[in-house]
Amino acid sequence: MASIEIKRAYDRPSPKDGKRILVDRLWPRGLRKDTASLDLWSKDIAPTSSLRMWFDHRADRFAEFKQRYRDELKSNPAVAEVLRQIGRRKTTLLYAARDPAVNHAVVLAEFLTKAQAKKPAVKKTATKSSV
Repeated sequence: MASIEIKRAYDRPSPKDGKRILVDRLWPRGLRKDTASLDLWSKDIAPTSSLRMWFDHRADRFAEFKQRYRDELKSNPAVAEVLRQIGRRKTTLLYAARDPAVNHAVVLAEFLTKAQAKKPAVKKTATKSSV
């Protein structure tokens, strides 16, 4: 299973980051695309705009936000695509929020890690064709 970590998009890229995926719906203000060093920008895995605006990064709403966001993720097709992109590689999810503990990337990393653990290992089998 791949390790999934989180990091602010404004922090310097590092070779230890592995695959770098921006998970914000909006591009981080003031971040230059050429310095972001992204492998993927997955806008669709971010919370919906209405949930994001309701949450407003308020610590007193974080517990409720976590539940609502997990509910969104359960039916979000972008989850499968991000899991496919991660594969077995180390991955860093990038976010722009200021608080490293109260943001959607915390919830997303936990959700993806649990989803990876549930995913059965795919075995490749050789098939013989009949002639």
